[in-house]
Amino acid sequence: MSRTLFFDFTVNKENNTIHVQREFNANLPFVWDAWTKPELLDQWWAPKPYQTITKSMDFREGGYWHYSMKGPNADCHWCRADYEHIDPHVTFSGLDAFCDEDGKINTDFPRAHWTNRFTENDEVTTVNIVIAYQSLSDLEKIVEMGFREGFSMAMENLDQYIQAKFQLRSEMKTGTIARVCTYLNFDGKTEEAFRFYQSVFKTAFVAGGIQRFGDLPADSNHPPVADEIKKMVLHVELPITGGHILMGTDAPKEMGFTLNQGNNMHISIEPETRVEAERLFNGLSAGGKIDMPLQDMFFGAYFGSFTDKYGINWMINCWAK
Repeated sequence: MSRTLFFDFTVNKENNTIHVQREFNANLPFVWDAWTKPELLDQWWAPKPYQTITKSMDFREGGYWHYSMKGPNADCHWCRADYEHIDPHVTFSGLDAFCDEDGKINTDFPRAHWTNRFTENDEVTTVNIVIAYQSLSDLEKIVEMGFREGFSMAMENLDQYIQAKFQLRSEMKTGTIARVCTYLNFDGKTEEAFRFYQSVFKTAFVAGGIQRFGDLPADSNHPPVADEIKKMVLHVELPITGGHILMGTDAPKEMGFTLNQGNNMHISIEPETRVEAERLFNGLSAGGKIDMPLQDMFFGAYFGSFTDKYGINWMINCWAK
């Protein structure tokens, strides 16, 4: 989907509020998860060159998110968001503040009340945000600190995460013949690994060959891909023995990914029908941890992912309508 994403940032000094309206090129469940799951928030919430690192998160009414934003010069800012009201996939609200490493509120900086509301139209999700401050001086202090610029950069980080994760998947498979693939993730060594596998299996790359982060189309609504990751592999497919497909991608730390043995490989099943996709998803995920429920994705597939009760990672990806 290619369209201009709406963004509005308004400061209202009469009632000490900031109003933000922002569109994202993904469906509502995905955007909701990006705003409420720490492993996703850590990948986009902080404006570059800072990185968000969650210390703890309890996403429930009465719970809170405790995190730091670490800079390139070892500077670190601790923050805390206390959740007051949660209506899943509709809205959540709470108090936001700077704090210390133990979560104690720093009263030298203003505390703000956030209300975030989510709506979807044609697989584009709009987040409406109202941020209220206790006084005009608190509001003006936050604006002077560069809140608009920093928050805008964070929104662009989420755009880039969405695009990098899903942009080219719509080009990978357009048929509905069932197949099973193995999806591998590397920290910058995907091309090296796949050329090694290619030398052993004596097969050729398919689905357009090696596609790189630098191949992503330019878009004024997205920040440019960093030079250090442009040559990294966004997607590659290699047939091996018995028609099995190895797929791979780089998961660069510059984009907030942290790889370790255990989260660097998925078994990817592409069933012929949605009914079979649901049967496999429900059966295999029983007793495990669901990362993304089965849902229609904006790139055209019926997709979900989970870790089963034995610690094995799976993706179900159905292209049949």
